[in-house]
Amino acid sequence: MISPLAYIDPNAQLGENIHIDPFTMIHENVEIGDNSWIGSNVTIYPGAKIGKNVKIFPGAVIAGIPQDLKFQGEDSTVLIGDNTTIRECVTISRGTVDKQTTVIGSNCLLMAYVHVAHDCVIGSNVIIANAVQIAGHVAIDDWAIVGGSSAIHQFVKIGMHSMISGGSLVRKDVPPFTKAAREPLSYAGVNSLGLRRRGFSSESISHIQEVYRYLFLNSMNNSKALEEIEVNLPATKERDEILNFIRSSERGVMKGYIN
Repeated sequence: MISPLAYIDPNAQLGENIHIDPFTMIHENVEIGDNSWIGSNVTIYPGAKIGKNVKIFPGAVIAGIPQDLKFQGEDSTVLIGDNTTIRECVTISRGTVDKQTTVIGSNCLLMAYVHVAHDCVIGSNVIIANAVQIAGHVAIDDWAIVGGSSAIHQFVKIGMHSMISGGSLVRKDVPPFTKAAREPLSYAGVNSLGLRRRGFSSESISHIQEVYRYLFLNSMNNSKALEEIEVNLPATKERDEILNFIRSSERGVMKGYIN
């Protein structure tokens, strides 16, 4: 059902079985997939491409102009995957000339008051808790969880299956499969509980823990630790994911364990 009190531009493309509540505005060059639900007082600006079965709650603003002084009005988009839920007053800015798009994957939950800035790429099955503020150009990989009221610095990368404590200031990259906490943000162990819930075997989790013993619990620098890991630990998908993440980090990774 589409309320007659909603404004929908004639050039917007709506799928089947769409529900739109009163006082919502949907501009031109917007696509919304089948079976999606849009609450009241939502604003969806040009460039939003929204998947199927998406729920957007009241007060959200999707594909707003980037808060970037370099933005010159170039065409850009926000892409939102299927089955994602966007709660009250979330704001998602569209991309700039850098990537041309901001991406939210499928099966994500963005809780109330989250801000996702321009050119961010968020994977699938990601949970972003209340009032998290994500600066531009951030990448968050699949299955990551970010605790409420955290702030993520621009260009930071957060690895898959990681978990960040609420209220964190994330200034450095967070490697995959880890828990991050304390101030400054530091390694707080492997996200064992989350990995078990997602079907990782005890053997795989133990192997991940051994990789991080080399990286964070020994006195070696990262370069030496990576060499030792490749020599002494068998190659696995998880080991290689960690090594590639560390080597490709541009901001550097978070600190090791602090007592």
